[in-house]
Amino acid sequence: MRYSQMLVPTVKEVPADAEITSHKLMIRAGLIRKVASGTYTYLPLGWRTLRKIIEIVREEMDRSGAQEVIVPCLQPLELWHQTGRDVDYGETMFRLKDRHERWNVLGPTAEEVFTFHAAAEINSYKQLPINLYQITPKFRDEFRPRFGVLRSREFMMKDAYSFHDSPESLDVTYRAMYDAYCRVFTRCGLAYVIVEAESGEMGGSGSHQFTIPCASGEDTIVYTADGSYAANLEKAAVDPLPKEPSPGPVPAPQDVHTPNVGSIEAVCAFLKTQPRDMIKTLIFNAGGKPVAALVRGDHELNPEKLTQVLGGAHVELASPEIIERVTGAKVGFAGPVGLAGRVFKLVIDHAVAAMAVGVTGANKTDYHTKNIVPGRDFPLAGDNVVVADIRLAQPGDTRNGVPLLFRKGIEVGQVFKLGTKYSQKLQAVYKDESGAVKPCLMGCYGIGINRIMASAIELYNDENGIIWPISIAPFEVIVTPVNQDDADVVRTAEEIYRKLLEAGIEVLLDDRDLRGGIKFKDADLIGIPIRVTVGKKSVVEGNVEVKLRAEAQSQKVPIDEAPRRVVELVNSLKERLKV
Repeated sequence: MRYSQMLVPTVKEVPADAEITSHKLMIRAGLIRKVASGTYTYLPLGWRTLRKIIEIVREEMDRSGAQEVIVPCLQPLELWHQTGRDVDYGETMFRLKDRHERWNVLGPTAEEVFTFHAAAEINSYKQLPINLYQITPKFRDEFRPRFGVLRSREFMMKDAYSFHDSPESLDVTYRAMYDAYCRVFTRCGLAYVIVEAESGEMGGSGSHQFTIPCASGEDTIVYTADGSYAANLEKAAVDPLPKEPSPGPVPAPQDVHTPNVGSIEAVCAFLKTQPRDMIKTLIFNAGGKPVAALVRGDHELNPEKLTQVLGGAHVELASPEIIERVTGAKVGFAGPVGLAGRVFKLVIDHAVAAMAVGVTGANKTDYHTKNIVPGRDFPLAGDNVVVADIRLAQPGDTRNGVPLLFRKGIEVGQVFKLGTKYSQKLQAVYKDESGAVKPCLMGCYGIGINRIMASAIELYNDENGIIWPISIAPFEVIVTPVNQDDADVVRTAEEIYRKLLEAGIEVLLDDRDLRGGIKFKDADLIGIPIRVTVGKKSVVEGNVEVKLRAEAQSQKVPIDEAPRRVVELVNSLKERLKV
């Protein structure tokens, strides 16, 4: 391809709304352009890279035995009503009415549609297992789209769904997809880690997340230095804290007037205490039932862990009206004393159960209570009382006695064991060998195509621009004639370009009538792995300059040998990414 014939609108200025490196460089290198908040057009270079990623994913899905299909992005809302996930997604889901007043959604994912088809087509165990996938746009109405294509309102996703007649069959496909993901990310040149993950609104019994460690990631990886444990923040389990020693006899609870003081920080300042001495009482609506969750004042509740403790029920913070009805107080003054009899469940974090004494809301507006002893003033056991790990891990915590460490990362893929959550609700059933009707077991497997692209840029860049892994670079080689007005330079560059094309190399010829310095800057910015530079001196000496984008030094290669040497170099770079 000739540069002069391509749309590659590189820019020097860093976009004002770009927060992270990949977003800045994707704009500057002319890979994407913003249409509206959270929506982007992929220009020729960006689309070439995206297509390469898609093809790698497709090859590995096919290799794993999955079959490609395409289902509609426009889906009837009724399907989502049947699973209850219209409530789970809430305002994140794009909804629209057609001319017949029927509600539809732009699919944020496709469990419902795939299960709908399974219900219509599967009727016997002899048809199982089956694994279907697609690579299509998905839509989520993010409250605050940010980080370029990492959190956008429209994005490209590979999603696969498998159907099984036994846990053993599901395990086999789950492992096959897990291995396929490892190959995908290796072939894309990404350094990844695999962590245990929560299933979230997907539901199910098990999940692993594939994450690219980098400073700009929105996810947090929690791990131990000895490699014995790794999970994302929502999944990360922590050891219970040791029981605090008793300070001696604790006086009876004492209510203190704290007018207009509702936050932990404000209460601590008012009562001259510390957040770790506070007990936060949070009221949730779990499937229409009020639930109280207790965490220490310096800890943050983990909604995913609370959801698991409650058996997977949809959990959301209760409305002020519900909070006042349950506690008898305005928001900010809830406390655990006497609360067990007013809620469906009282869930107490281990760290709260370990406290010797604390301060909490008094269930009375503008009042807090001092001298609260867990186990004395509110129960730590009972029919509706649960003590469990329901908080986010934080520095200082341990897992099996080993200190936990934290780093940021970008989630690029996740695999789930869904169980029968969707098949039961949408009647995806089969008859076993005895003729009994049973719901299909399901697995779900997602990859963020755009996220792979952005993650590669986050990992591989320098002050001059992108440094693409060769497997997903828009071109493998760029040939740069420095003196476009010199016939011998142009002829030499054209000959190398032609021979590389004949050898099957993806090559870009920078035939623009511009200064060499501008061409070099653009080549570095767009990040093509190998640059061949042809100048007047090259022609006179009989050598061209061959340079790897990832290395500082170049090498001189005889003109006649240049095409062969470049092909060898391309193949060598590709070989490193083969699996």
